Amino acid sequence: MDISFLGGPRPQRGVGVVAPFDFALDRELWRWVPDEVSLHLTRTPYVPVEVSLDLARLVSEHETLSDGVRTLTAIAPEVVAYACTSGSFVGGIAGERAMCEAMTRAGAIPAVTTSGALLEALTELGVRRVALVTPYTVSVTRALEEYVAEAGTVVTGCAFMGLTRHIWKVPYRDVADMARQAVRRDADALFISCTNLPTYDVIPQLEAELRIPVISANQVTMWAALRRLGTRAVGPYQALIDPAARIDPQARGGAALPEVPDVPEQEQQ
Repeated sequence: MDISFLGGPRPQRGVGVVAPFDFALDRELWRWVPDEVSLHLTRTPYVPVEVSLDLARLVSEHETLSDGVRTLTAIAPEVVAYACTSGSFVGGIAGERAMCEAMTRAGAIPAVTTSGALLEALTELGVRRVALVTPYTVSVTRALEEYVAEAGTVVTGCAFMGLTRHIWKVPYRDVADMARQAVRRDADALFISCTNLPTYDVIPQLEAELRIPVISANQVTMWAALRRLGTRAVGPYQALIDPAARIDPQARGGAALPEVPDVPEQEQQ
């Protein structure tokens, strides 16, 4: 069979991703990525610490980040993303900016972090009041609230799960329950924190129910990284990605809200 008419693969563009050692949702990141872009992932070294502020500091040390970026240089990505929310908000806004600078120095390419992408997404959506959902303990959750407040955004409500391990095993129905607890009528948007928390399939359903933009850690990371490439993230009817999915604030109240459907177990993992 003559396949010469195919002409070979299209030129590939790359996004480098540095993630903590326990990151388990590689497939979820890929679901936001268009066909012409490839992800190149590397992990930070293992440390025997549960999810906590201590772990956030350990996996975001500048030397650790620089080593991660240098492992990707042979692949020549056009941008590098640090995919960890707590690791990128634990030092506040100044700490997040310093992390980006350290990664850029290590690879001479643009760098983004999950928490930096969060603030970028809030600005894109015009959000002044945000509700938060986290899988974290109270201390890590409070650090996120402080980070968001430092950026000038009001936290209107918060729900957290108190987990210190195996966050990637949380089912969508638990995420939806937390969202309902966190969101009040005065929230402009909901942010679901932690790159190890599955969110891809639940975002459109929650946006339909809550009638506000719903953004998540993995979503904003990929959205911001792909933005640096001059391309767009892909995804089914998500307000951050598709302006047509953004609900007019004047139309948010009064409508009957559908239940978030259960997602098959195989889709949650």
